[in-house]
Amino acid sequence: MKTVIGNWKMNLGIRESVALAHGVLQSLKGKELTPDVVICPPFTVLSEVQKAVSKSKLALGAQNCGPDRAGAFTGEISVPMLKDVGCSFVIIGHSERRNYMQEDGVLLHKKFRLALEEKITPVLCVGESKIEREAGQAITFVKNQLKEIFENQTIPKTSRLMVAYEPIWAIGTGAPASVADIVEMHQIIRAEVAKYTGAEPERVEVLYGGSVTSENAYGYLRESEIDGLLIGGASLKLNQFTEIINLASDILNAQI
Repeated sequence: MKTVIGNWKMNLGIRESVALAHGVLQSLKGKELTPDVVICPPFTVLSEVQKAVSKSKLALGAQNCGPDRAGAFTGEISVPMLKDVGCSFVIIGHSERRNYMQEDGVLLHKKFRLALEEKITPVLCVGESKIEREAGQAITFVKNQLKEIFENQTIPKTSRLMVAYEPIWAIGTGAPASVADIVEMHQIIRAEVAKYTGAEPERVEVLYGGSVTSENAYGYLRESEIDGLLIGGASLKLNQFTEIINLASDILNAQI
């Protein structure tokens, strides 16, 4: 199976979000085998988008969550709140939050654990900067990020294990990572997560994110080591996002 996740970031109001969700839904109609498709709109439009995608193939996700269930945490959105509005996925540790909001491994460990406890699939983002890549420290850096989250973490056997590899130097730059570099890192991520969780490596889903477009998506999706894509800017453009979904569908149907 392949998974395609659209991260809309801080874009689109209610009307635009609902229209885009409807457009994505139309692209899924009439297809026998499609990838798992998840859209992650801003918090303020989740409720209206949920109404649009309810009882469909399209899953709803959030871009972030707070580390606590409830309490005096002004401005935070808890995992139970996300669950209540219909989210079944939540992005944890996106590089933009690690960078701009200084989110560290201790905080992300708590968020990840809470998502698991509430039976929402956490999509953990990991990835190195250009500095670490050029210094030959990319693998060590990513391994440490995984250790911060998965060490001393209890993983229910029914939980999906999903990690998105997003090299920071490739996000929004128009310079995506090479397939060879991605495959190498995905193999390492899969092995590391399996080591910490005791899960079979095949159970670990590793996605790629970083300057993904409809032009380069096929080259990623056809690789068995790449279980899907986390898409930013291209997911805001209906024609690009649906073309990527269609490419994933074609690959899945060709494997039957």
